[in-house]
Amino acid sequence: MAFLTKLEELFMLAVFYHDEPASLMDIREYLLDKTGKEWAIASLYIALDNLKKKGLVKSFKGEPKHIRGGKALRYYLMTERGIQVLKETWKMQESIWKDFNSSLARSKKADE
Repeated sequence: MAFLTKLEELFMLAVFYHDEPASLMDIREYLLDKTGKEWAIASLYIALDNLKKKGLVKSFKGEPKHIRGGKALRYYLMTERGIQVLKETWKMQESIWKDFNSSLARSKKADE
């Protein structure tokens, strides 16, 4: 099983949220909405590039914008391997969080 850092997991979930190819700005806006944090473009590029190297996301360049000097945007998609790693991560974390909740309930009973 591949282990993800929390940031890798967060970025992968942001890519996966978009049922279609997601641009860097789409991903950044989603992360801002969910975390309330402004993410530096460079940090997103670096993280997404690392995820690409691991085979968890893939990217491609779109068509140039129809404005003078318009650049082609890079779009990101999850790979099948990336989806599988997220599923495994969720399954593992779900079990750990259940244990946490059980321990928390026991702790509350002991305090009463």
